[in-house]
Formats: sequence, structure tokens, C-alpha cells
Amino acid sequence: MSLAVQFSTLTELFDRLTTRFANDARPVLMHNIDGHYRGISYSELRKNVEHLALGYSSLTIGRSDRVAIISENRPEWVYTDFALIALGAIDVPIYPTLTPKQLAYIFNDSGIKAVVVSNTLQLNKVLKIREEVASLEYIIVMAESAADESKSIYSFSKILQRGASAEKKHAAFFRQQLLKAVPDDVATIIYTSGTTGNPKGVMLTHRNFVSNIYGAANVLSVDEHDKLLSFLPLCHTFERTAGYYIALSAGCTIAYAESIETVSTNMLEVHPTIMATVPRLFERMYSRMMRQLETATYAQQKFFQWAIRVGKEYSQAQRHGSADMILKAQYALAHKLVFSSFQKRTGGKMRYFVSGGAALAQPIGEFFEAMGLIILEGYGLTEAAPILAVNRLDDYKFGTVGKPLPGVEIKIADDGEILAKGTNIMPGYYHDLRTTKEAFNADGWFNTGDIGMFDTEGHLIITDRKKHLFISSGGKNIAPQPVENLFLQSPYIDQFVLLGDGRMYCTALIIPEFSTLKEFARVAGIHYSSDTDLIERKEIKELFTDEITRLQKDLPNYERVRRFELLAEPLSMENGEITPSLKVKRKVVEQKYAHLIEKMYQAAR
Repeated sequence: MSLAVQFSTLTELFDRLTTRFANDARPVLMHNIDGHYRGISYSELRKNVEHLALGYSSLTIGRSDRVAIISENRPEWVYTDFALIALGAIDVPIYPTLTPKQLAYIFNDSGIKAVVVSNTLQLNKVLKIREEVASLEYIIVMAESAADESKSIYSFSKILQRGASAEKKHAAFFRQQLLKAVPDDVATIIYTSGTTGNPKGVMLTHRNFVSNIYGAANVLSVDEHDKLLSFLPLCHTFERTAGYYIALSAGCTIAYAESIETVSTNMLEVHPTIMATVPRLFERMYSRMMRQLETATYAQQKFFQWAIRVGKEYSQAQRHGSADMILKAQYALAHKLVFSSFQKRTGGKMRYFVSGGAALAQPIGEFFEAMGLIILEGYGLTEAAPILAVNRLDDYKFGTVGKPLPGVEIKIADDGEILAKGTNIMPGYYHDLRTTKEAFNADGWFNTGDIGMFDTEGHLIITDRKKHLFISSGGKNIAPQPVENLFLQSPYIDQFVLLGDGRMYCTALIIPEFSTLKEFARVAGIHYSSDTDLIERKEIKELFTDEITRLQKDLPNYERVRRFELLAEPLSMENGEITPSLKVKRKVVEQKYAHLIEKMYQAAR
């Protein structure tokens, strides 16, 4: 990847990028308006950020002030981010799915002065807890109808108008502010969701982000000819760095998906070449294909299986030299009759996906590679801004998260924990010296909390979270994540929680993929009145028993699931069972379903 400009701070990135491409007709951002994607030019981006910065400044928002952003992905998120860091303010991005109670904790812990929200729904959540937050002075709403300046609630357009008026009197102000930032200034405070306790505010500096961007520039292929479709939350560091800052620094165009639900449609509209995503997208795509295959004729199923086998052989041959003429001819036929139509579903121009946030099951990666779609899995944490390791297009290995990013050092502690060093690592947690000290060992290495190892070729393999490892009553160490990922390959399973810490054997709580399950019930002639009724049917229990038996045949006996319970309701953020980054809060789940868990173990007594 070649950087479009050189920079040492995010404000320099913005300044130099918008200056270099000021007259470029190619859009920097794209968003869907009334069913059509509209482009936003570099000059338009700069103008909006400048006016917004001046408008925020008129509300006395300035250096070191904390300002929360609660919004879905959209251009206004980018405008606000750059406007705030241009003023030296610190933005606090927050998941739109958080509850008022969760917002109150983050607002008070960070001492926010203002909050920028996307719509009336988010505004109402803020208004519910406004009196609980003494530091909150202003609310800015992107939706026009929600403004009420008598209560210090301003519309986004009004702030832009104030900024445009201020520019006429203070033409040099914005440029002067841009030049004030230094690499060690804190740019953002990102609250980690955490699987236990209150979230911690991770402080990330300009240097942290810039270090990660430059490291990625050495190993990833991105340039101004690429188009990235963004749908993961910008409030998460993975999308913020990989799908925003890195893309911008390469001169890439960023298009925003309307929602997670419309990603498949938006891919057809945007024709992206790169996407940052999570394994769940591939798991759902895989499940959908397997469902479609079940309704195909026997001959069609056999041909598809042949095509996948050829695709895998061809991919292996290409990575280890070259394919012979017969294999090339077979692959050309498989591509024409099978793979090309699938590739068109992603827009037809996809060069590769970058996957993070959770482990990608090796068979899923190999399956998509056979279809001609490359997935580069990476690894990181919010505290690392966030990338620590990533696979490369010319050096990738499924089942691993690749090699350390340039500028990042990684070593494995005696107990198997992954330790990291680098200029991308955070300076600490906001107002929490004790937790900051605990996050580093005596030699200054950051404790990631993950267990892993390097293979013989230097690729990093993540086993599990250190705190998730459990020991059976027979003394066997079990890492639940790889086992859970194995079962998630089933088209009938949406969520899977492995249990067994201190127990005689492993059990599981399973949330079915109900769309697939209902289709199975329809074909099998199974009648039911509700989801709860459906999962109680004998035929459904037998289906899941067969699926578990099929998938775990290669697992050691102590990792095999002996009993399971099906749940009618998915684990959700609203119920506090999963984090915004979709990690299961095991303690919460185990407490909520304690009666079912005990039932599974009592059956053996």
C-alpha cells in the first residue's frame, strides 16, 4: 500500500489529503440518499469539517474537551471526528445500541461537555439521563426536527451555518488549529465494552493511530483506485482504523452501507474492492449457500462439490508455485459455471476482505478462497489502535491471524499469554492509573489477555481469551472459542456457548438459525405455533443431535458436547448478554440460564 500523503498526526493527514485532492473529481465518501449513492468530494469534506469545527468552537468546545458521538456510520460521523481533533478536543465514540444507563456511566466517567447524536431515538436516550451528567452542556442532533436551542439542543445544519458565518470573520482560524496537534495528543477515548464490570476508557493518541496506519501501509494492498464498503461500527477501533483512517490515507473511496441488513444489496450497488468485516458475515453467507444447495438436484450438488474441490486444489497450487494445465482448465470451468455468479453477489470487483473481531474458522476461509474470494484475518485490541498482526495477500494462512505488523513486537509469555509492544499501544486508561499499571508487565509489555502461539513459519495462532479458558473436573484444559467456531459452521446454528468449567463434561447453549430451521420444518412437515414450540419438537432435537455428532467427530473426547439446550431468544446487547463487539458475557449468560445448565448436568447424576 502506498500512502497518498505523509503525516505525523491525524490533522496532518486530513490537511494534506484534502489539499492534494482538492480538485479531484473522484469522491472520498459515498452515502445512500433516496435509494442512490451520492459522492462527497475532498473539497466538500474539507469545507464541512472546517465549518463544523468553527461551529463547535462557537459553543466554546476546544482543546481537551470531551465530546461524545452516538451515530450510525455516515459522513457526519467523519465530519465530527475531524472537526473535533482539529480543535484539539477528544471525541468519545459510543455504540448507538447502548442503553441510557450505560451512556450515563460513560458520560460521567469521561466528563463530556457535548454529545453529537444521529436522530431522535438517540436524543431521547440522552435526555433521559441529562440531569445525571453535570458536565453536559450541549447536544447536537444530525436530524433537523429534533433541535431546540432554548435547551441547548442544536441541529447539525445550524452548527454548520454558525461555522460558515465565523469563517468570514476568522478565515485563518481553522488552519491555525490544524497545525497545533502533536503526535502525543490524545485524539479519542474509546470505552471497551468488556465482558465483566464497567467499561474502561482507552486513550489513543495521534501517534498510536499513525503508527498503525504506517504499519498497515507496509503489508496491505490499498490505493486510490480502491473502493471500500463500510458497515462495521465506526465507534469500534477495527472499522475506525482499517475502514476509515487507513482507507483515507491511501486515497481510497469509502462508501457507507445503509445498515448491516442492507450490506448484500449495497455491495451490488457500490461494487467494492475491499471490505473490513467480521467472521459472522462469512458464516451467514456460507449457511445461505448450503441452504440453497439442499434444494438443488443431486447432479447440481455433485457438480458444486467438484467445483469447490477444484477451487481448493487450484488455490493451494497457486500459493505453492503454479497449477498444471489440466487443473487450470478445470478451474476455468468451475469459475465460469459456479464461482463467477457467487463473486457477482459481492459486487464483482472484490479483491479481498479483512476479517477481525473474532476468530475465522479455517474451513470457512478455505471455502471462500476456493470460490475466488480472499479473506485476510487479523488480530488486535482497542488498546493497540487496534492492529497487532494480519495476514498478507502474498503470505496468508488460514487458522492464523498472520504475522506481527511492522512496528509491533509480539512475544508469548510462559503461561501462553500474548504480550505486545509498539508505538501503537495506548498510553493508558482514562482516570484509571491502577488498571493501566495492571495492563503492563514489569518490562513494559502490554498484557493482551489472549492465549496464543507462533507456528513454525511465524504466523500467530490465537487459542482463546485467557480468562475464558476452563478446566474440566478431570483436569483437562479447554479453550471454548475454537470449539464454538466449529459448531458455528452448521447452517442451523446462529449462536453457541460452550460450558464445562469444573464439570465432568462439556455442554452447550444453542440459539438456532431460525430461518434455516423453519425451512427444515416446512420440508419435514413439522407443525408448530411459535419458536419456543418449534425447538421443543422431537425432530428438531434429533436434528441438532445429528449436527453436533457430525461436527465434533474429530474433537478429543473431553471437548465433545454431551448435552445441549436450545434457546428461543438470541443473546443480545439489550439484555446485557453480549458486548457491542458481539463477544459473549459468559458470567451473565451462565447466571441467566443457570437452571438449564444445572438440568444438563443433573441428568448425569
